Amino acid sequence: MKKIGITGNIGSGKTLVCSIFEAMRIPVFYADKEAKLLYSKPEIFDRMVNHFGKSIYNTDKTIRPAVLAKKIFNQPQSLNFVNSMIHPAVHIRFNEWIQAYQSVTYILYEAAILFETGFDKEFDAIIVVTAPEPIRLERIMQRDHLTQKEVTIRMERQWSEEKKSSMADFIILNDGNSLLIPQVLKIHNQLTH
Repeated sequence: MKKIGITGNIGSGKTLVCSIFEAMRIPVFYADKEAKLLYSKPEIFDRMVNHFGKSIYNTDKTIRPAVLAKKIFNQPQSLNFVNSMIHPAVHIRFNEWIQAYQSVTYILYEAAILFETGFDKEFDAIIVVTAPEPIRLERIMQRDHLTQKEVTIRMERQWSEEKKSSMADFIILNDGNSLLIPQVLKIHNQLTH
């Protein structure tokens, strides 16, 4: 079984691309979704509350992503604090998840930050989903109901698309004009033959 990482900057359309792979019965591990679930684990919950206060959680102990994002995207040391807890826990969860898929040809591990954490070295190949910055900006403003400034701050915290693309084995262009399914099928065929 091959392990394939799939990444891209905020608003690039990673989830949409992954849904196409899933339609072809390719298992996808969504690292960011798993991370959100980990925030309610008692040991992580306690450390997060001690660091940020209870305002980052709902009453049912689920994370309030928008509140947390405002705190960490303006404070690199807080972002590092969260990443140092969450990334190792996500990797453990991934290693447990992958055991159920030993007989498949390949799986996908989707994460917004893959190169940045150094976890890219764990994969047989990396797919980078790209889209022009103005399109990504508009998508995130609409999806998350954020201002242009708020989205720009988040974009500036990520590596450039150029840098990620230069390290990719495969690139999928999601600019609203290029057809996604043929691009995904081409990669799928290369990974299965």
